[in-house]
Amino acid sequence: MRKYSDEILKAMNLLAKNPKCIFLGQSVEYPGNLIYKTVSHINVKKRLEVPVFEDVQMGMSVGLALGGFLPVSTYPRFDFLLLAFNQMINHLDKFPIITDKQFYPKVIIRVLVGAKKPLDAGEQHTQNYVNEVKKMVKTLNVFDLKDNNKVYESYKKALSSKYSSLMVEYSEKF
Repeated sequence: MRKYSDEILKAMNLLAKNPKCIFLGQSVEYPGNLIYKTVSHINVKKRLEVPVFEDVQMGMSVGLALGGFLPVSTYPRFDFLLLAFNQMINHLDKFPIITDKQFYPKVIIRVLVGAKKPLDAGEQHTQNYVNEVKKMVKTLNVFDLKDNNKVYESYKKALSSKYSSLMVEYSEKF
């Protein structure tokens, strides 16, 4: 069995091969969290570092997708992604519905559930909202990446889908 981090790296390499792919978020250009270790080898021209403004980041991702790019929008904690739920759920998820299937903006959203071991990062950094998101979305694919053996295949499915996808990764598996 391959290690979790190896499967994530393999998936990031797959995404990076797409000429329209752009990685954006915190720690995509500069070290700071686990995300950096998974994208630091990717050409810096395909990476866009953004400040801590989760809602704007998701809005940018939707705009990039509407402009023909394939944004891979990264969030180091699920707790922080909550700030972008308006754009993710009310806009990105509903675009195919509210445009009568004329627009399918596609964003691959990476989010990490913070680790509780060996050090518990606390309530604001370790929550998992995967079940709640599944209840709220209509077109967004949600992949709960608990199983090492399903990580790469799930990213392949997200890449081939016409819909956006939320990829829920687990920090303690890295």
